[in-house]
Amino acid sequence: MSQPTDPSPVRAAFAGVLRAVTLFVVAVAVLGAGVGLLVGGTPGLWGGLLGAGVAAFFSVTTAVIMVRTADKPMHVTNAWVVGAWLAKMLVLLLALAALKDATFFHKGVFFVVLVVAVVGSMALEMWQLQRARIPVVDLTQRPGASAGDDAEAP
Repeated sequence: MSQPTDPSPVRAAFAGVLRAVTLFVVAVAVLGAGVGLLVGGTPGLWGGLLGAGVAAFFSVTTAVIMVRTADKPMHVTNAWVVGAWLAKMLVLLLALAALKDATFFHKGVFFVVLVVAVVGSMALEMWQLQRARIPVVDLTQRPGASAGDDAEAP
């Protein structure tokens, strides 16, 4: 039996989230780098790019995991999301520790771009999922169907 070529509604919704968040973070990177350059020169440029990069790392990896596990059982999706979150926290702590004393980027621009990108990504994810058309009932399954349905009823 062949698999359907159309993605499930859940997978399609998460693919829309991935597309929207990726475009948003790229736009924030361009705007943040430009504003950072105007505000703080080259360090501002680097602050904007680093802030957008950290936000992209978090937002895009979460969306990719959701797309890849959309048709899996809930415990598999949860395991991937929690495991990835722990890994991302470790990477973030290591990156912030490495950048703590760095002077090549503007820390204020980094913070503002990071907050704008993270909050905007979260809002965009919620908006995309709220407008997604995900059916609550799977009409391809017969209600109450089980292996013993063909047997005589008591």
